[in-house]
Amino acid sequence: MKPSLLRHLIIVVLFLLAVIAISGGVWRYGYVQALAQLAQRGKADLSLATDRLTGQLQLYQQLAVLTADHPAVQAALTSEPGDELLDLLQKSADKTAAMDVFLAATDGRILASANQSGPVDIGASDYFSRALQGALGEGHGTLQDTGTRVYYFAAPSFGTKGQVAGVLVVMTNIDRVESDWRGARPAVFFSDDRNEVFISNRSELLFWQQGEDGRLAPPTGPEPGFSSRNISGYELWLTDWSPYVPGRALHLRQDLPIIGMRAEALIDVDPARRLAALQAAVVAAVFLAFGAFLFLATERRRTLAEANARLESRVQERTKELSATNIALRHEVVERTSAETALKKAQADLVQAGKLSALGQMSAGISHELNQPLMAIQQYAENGSAFIGKGKIARAAENLHRISEMAARMARIIKNLRAFARNESEPVGKVDLIQVIETAVELTAARLKADQVTLNWDPSAGGGAVYARGGDVRLTQVFVNLINNAADAMLDQDDRSIHISIDTGRNLSVTVRDFGPGIREPDKVFEPFYSTKTVGSSEGMGLGLSISYGLVQSFGGNIRGTNAATGAKFTVELEYWKEDDTV
Repeated sequence: MKPSLLRHLIIVVLFLLAVIAISGGVWRYGYVQALAQLAQRGKADLSLATDRLTGQLQLYQQLAVLTADHPAVQAALTSEPGDELLDLLQKSADKTAAMDVFLAATDGRILASANQSGPVDIGASDYFSRALQGALGEGHGTLQDTGTRVYYFAAPSFGTKGQVAGVLVVMTNIDRVESDWRGARPAVFFSDDRNEVFISNRSELLFWQQGEDGRLAPPTGPEPGFSSRNISGYELWLTDWSPYVPGRALHLRQDLPIIGMRAEALIDVDPARRLAALQAAVVAAVFLAFGAFLFLATERRRTLAEANARLESRVQERTKELSATNIALRHEVVERTSAETALKKAQADLVQAGKLSALGQMSAGISHELNQPLMAIQQYAENGSAFIGKGKIARAAENLHRISEMAARMARIIKNLRAFARNESEPVGKVDLIQVIETAVELTAARLKADQVTLNWDPSAGGGAVYARGGDVRLTQVFVNLINNAADAMLDQDDRSIHISIDTGRNLSVTVRDFGPGIREPDKVFEPFYSTKTVGSSEGMGLGLSISYGLVQSFGGNIRGTNAATGAKFTVELEYWKEDDTV
């Protein structure tokens, strides 16, 4: 074998090994990332399954607690059970789909039963013993005659002297509870304190016993294949249990002390493996294509070099024209190299310009957010100084208190800015829309008075407090921006008037209208840096309406700007606050 061919073969082998190593690393990284996403979704699915189970069981728990105090139950405990008690138990079982509802005496005897499907004597059961102690008893098991899995809720029924006079038991058929989610993904099973699978959406796993290593085994017959491994903190199970249970699965676990069980889920990881394999294949294909191109280019260059050497060996003398051409080609190479360097520098400068533009936009947003509280603090400080000079200490103290409130408000604004920088946001809560507008009017009162602008706003138009979903500080900023923009639009005219109205109909909205020249380009009014004010003005950055638009959108609302018959009209649409809203 020629040395050159051997060298090429070694280079190809080393390159292929490098591609295999890189592809393996990409596969490993992609697999771990996909497992993280599967774990996140799996935890949500497992929480949903556990919430569904506990929610369905709590229905029967509440039935037991409420029925135990029914007058018919109390009367049956002091005398012989009659038709009224039996009718109550049957209606309770029918309306809630309970398997049986029965009343037991303190010795465990069944006094009355809705469907006669429960046990005859429950004196030896744990849930009955707990109910005799005055607490809510819970238990589960299977009926001996039918093998039906049931869950018991036992509620004590107290006598006139506060002692436990009887126990009301609600018996739930677990098959009925499982019917809504049987066969759904992922595979979920619930084990009790005896390490026995009692509830599952895969019926073939029922009554399997779980060992200390997590291995599940059926009650009878040989143990199926099982092994586990840990990949970057994620526990994977390799099983051969059922066609409907993934053979390679991510194992998740959650304890449920409320019902005395633990929930476990098996998430199929084959999609994650396929995704990781696809990523590795793409990387390998790119590297192989690059290697092939590089190999061909190298071979071509080597061939050209050999041809050039043979040509130079044959041609000893070169003409001046060939020399001049060679020099010109070298100059062209230098020029192209310089052009490439200049292009890279221009790209770097463009990236730097983009960074500076982003910083400028952020600083403008901070200035716009803090401008209004600073103006209010300045106004209150001047008023306080004037009141002190006039001996009106109480009024001065009031202004100082307002300055303190404005400082606290600035702290909240800065907190919002910091949260924004960290990709966070202050949670949406319950705000009094009337108070928010009052605060905005108060903050802009001095400026409107100085510019001789009449503000028409009736706080009583809303019929009292109107609660909306939003943020107090940010929503106040929106209306301050709208009022200031309306005032700016009318600076060049004598008649200056702003109308603010609130609509508390089916859809909650606030309208701020001016009587100026209107909006020149309504479609662009909410774009950043769009402004019709004088170029170079400190108030003309064009961010106010853009920021207001983003704030209202974050509350789940909307803001629209249109032209009225005279002037411009901005409508802020918000959602009503509901007491059962979650933040």
